[in-house]
Amino acid sequence: MHGIALLTCLLTVALMKQVSGLDPVTGKYGDTIEIPCSSGHVEETEVTLVKWKYDKDGNILVKKQNQNATFSDDVNYNNRVSIKKDFSLVITKVTMADQRTFTCMVVKDTDILEYPVQLAIYKVPSQPQITNLTTAMAIGKLTTLAQCRTEGANPAANITWFKNKTPLTTDGAAIKISTNVDVDEETRLSMTTSTLEYTAVKGDIDAKFTCQVQHIRSANMDSSPLVFTVNYPTEKVNLQVLSQGPFKEGDNVTLKCTADGNPPPSSYNFYINGEKKTVDSSTYTLTNVTRANTGDYKCSLVENEEIVASVPITVEYLDVVLSTTGKIVKKLGESFEMTLDVKASGVAQTSWKKGNVKLNSLPKFDKLTYSHSGVYECVVSSAGLKKTETFELVVEGSPVIKNLIKERGEGMTKVLKCVTEGSPKPTVQWSVNGTSVETAYEHGKVTYSITILPKGNLTVSCTVSNDLGSDIKSINVSALVEDVTMDKQDQKDEYSDQTALAVGIVVGLILAALAIGLAYWLYTKKYRQGSWKTGEKEDGSAEESKKLEENQSQKADV
Repeated sequence: MHGIALLTCLLTVALMKQVSGLDPVTGKYGDTIEIPCSSGHVEETEVTLVKWKYDKDGNILVKKQNQNATFSDDVNYNNRVSIKKDFSLVITKVTMADQRTFTCMVVKDTDILEYPVQLAIYKVPSQPQITNLTTAMAIGKLTTLAQCRTEGANPAANITWFKNKTPLTTDGAAIKISTNVDVDEETRLSMTTSTLEYTAVKGDIDAKFTCQVQHIRSANMDSSPLVFTVNYPTEKVNLQVLSQGPFKEGDNVTLKCTADGNPPPSSYNFYINGEKKTVDSSTYTLTNVTRANTGDYKCSLVENEEIVASVPITVEYLDVVLSTTGKIVKKLGESFEMTLDVKASGVAQTSWKKGNVKLNSLPKFDKLTYSHSGVYECVVSSAGLKKTETFELVVEGSPVIKNLIKERGEGMTKVLKCVTEGSPKPTVQWSVNGTSVETAYEHGKVTYSITILPKGNLTVSCTVSNDLGSDIKSINVSALVEDVTMDKQDQKDEYSDQTALAVGIVVGLILAALAIGLAYWLYTKKYRQGSWKTGEKEDGSAEESKKLEENQSQKADV
């Protein structure tokens, strides 16, 4: 009996054939997967029995021809497996425990075939999580910045650190990256943790650090950017003037001291006029500055006064002084000179004007006239400053009537005009009644006019006066219309008489010269006759003849 059993067992082993394994099947953690039995190599009508098992001894189910499947009591797959018509094994809610070799054993006719399939389970890792985050890093000091973690992955995820999108690698000195992979005993899923230690430089100010999770079954996942405060000592300070210049006396000037260190100092030393002032602020204000505040100002660190900065401040000033101001009264014909004293922090530009008329120089007159009266304005500017000084010059003189004339008016009327100069403005008094008008008083000049209707011949007087004196002139006026024409003819006759007088003087001088010449001629003729009678020579000597000619020439000139 034992021999028969042994023979039967050997025959069974001989009939069982191991078929080469099928392609591996990959499933996502938690999903339902399907494992093929023979990939279509076995016809259903040929199969008498199908058995699914895992590893070596793990039985899952048995399916006989024309019968329902019988499931084992294996706790790993109870209520989680089923078999399809093509004998494929369906497993729900796969976990890492299902990552193993499943074998489909097929019995047909006299053959026993086995189809092993390797099941691989993958799981996408979680988003990167940042822990143990620091807030600041110091230059030159290795600092643990942060820890990046991802979990629940299979296979294990990889983590890479980036700075400004450039990957970081361990160099053993300035950069150290340590990575650990831990597998959960229960879920068999991996957790990857990466710690970044970094030595900062000044260029890392505002640098963005990120960690990236990489997995073969998912796209890369980046953490939110990490920006760290970079601490470094102050190497230099800077002093600046916050107030807008140029500065003039009376202004307030605010200084600000800044340092290139981080964190910045909370207090500074300010040196004001050589005196050190320590303030718990980065600013200092000079109030109501004067020209004495012009100079260099400094600031420094409180703990290191050798780290210092300076800035020059110039307080602009402009002083303008006229030799005389206000109202200046001078007499007609006097001299006048205005002097100007200017003191300025920069180059001063000076301009003068009288009223709206620009002058080329400061007022200086050797002989004053009424036209010199007026308001003079001096404008001086320098370095953004501007000052204006004014004075009023009044030229006074007693009134003088420059002319008294008569003109024909409408009908039988006559218009008399009294042209006057004087300052203060003269008043007029006519010796007759009439309609009076006057022109505008300008530059000490004014013309008073009166319109009269004379009844006969009369003499009209114009009297002008002010506080300094008076003047009077008279003119004859006739009732005739031709009176004005005759008056003009009289003026022409006067001019003709003056011309005749001048001509007479010239003619008289010519006649006198002729008379002198004639007398000389008679004298020389008589002299020559006397010489002939005495037998003397006409000239006496050559020298006497020359002298005689010179005397005659001088007389002719006379």
